[in-house]
Amino acid sequence: MKVQIHKQNIDIDWTNFSNLGYLYFIMLLLLLRPTVSLSTIKYIPGFSGSLPFKLETGYIGVDENQDVQLFYYFIESEGNPSEDPLVLWLTGGPGCSAFSGLAFEIGPIRFDIVKYNGSLPTMALHPHSWTKVSSIIFLDAPVGTGFSYSRSFQGSKTGDTKFAKQSYEFLRKWLLRHPKFIRNPLYVAGDSHSGRIVPIISSKISAGIEVGHEPPINLKGYVLGNPATDSKFDDNSKVPFAHRMALISDEIYQSAKRNCRGEYVEVDKSNVQCAKDLKAIYE
Repeated sequence: MKVQIHKQNIDIDWTNFSNLGYLYFIMLLLLLRPTVSLSTIKYIPGFSGSLPFKLETGYIGVDENQDVQLFYYFIESEGNPSEDPLVLWLTGGPGCSAFSGLAFEIGPIRFDIVKYNGSLPTMALHPHSWTKVSSIIFLDAPVGTGFSYSRSFQGSKTGDTKFAKQSYEFLRKWLLRHPKFIRNPLYVAGDSHSGRIVPIISSKISAGIEVGHEPPINLKGYVLGNPATDSKFDDNSKVPFAHRMALISDEIYQSAKRNCRGEYVEVDKSNVQCAKDLKAIYE
């Protein structure tokens, strides 16, 4: 097998690699030096032959001193890259690597799940990848996620607002380095905790368009999967959601709605009927 890094081919004898050594090599392959802006990857361990799609990885600094370096995987659309939408994908957590979105959710490759027989993991093509119809930037964010890091302790501090601000800065700088995608329709997307981040980023993009930030971004919308919004709101929504999905009966739902008065999280301990209804629902 050959692995291409910075246009150099390296022959590896995988028979001498332990499973731990394999994982270390994956980290070595993907953790590119921050002085190198980007690299095109043509071969990856576990996949037979060269990749049938364009994979780029790299770092972009997103603060004043370039201390915070955000790592990304970019996969060009397998359809029509010049016209297909561009998607900025943020996996939830917060702190889940974008590689999980790439390999377990919407990316063009996935692990070939087989009974463990002592061999190294292998990868196969994903026939329903979003990259069939769009180009996707899988971003390791916030700082400290995946291969993204900070050179300073101060830079390692983060939160939802800072996360969104740095992701917006990342996107602007990425587009300036990839000007052929500036005109493409853009969607900001993510799942889980990203439900709190994606709308903020989209709002920042919209505000930037209004004041003329460069480059001009062709924002078309945002996409959320199983998103987190507000913890109390989300948890209170579970009971009506379960009813609408026919997981609980009309009778149980109406009783809970009446006895709990629409509050299924912060329940009064003296409300015995509400407690009974919720027990029935959870069962």
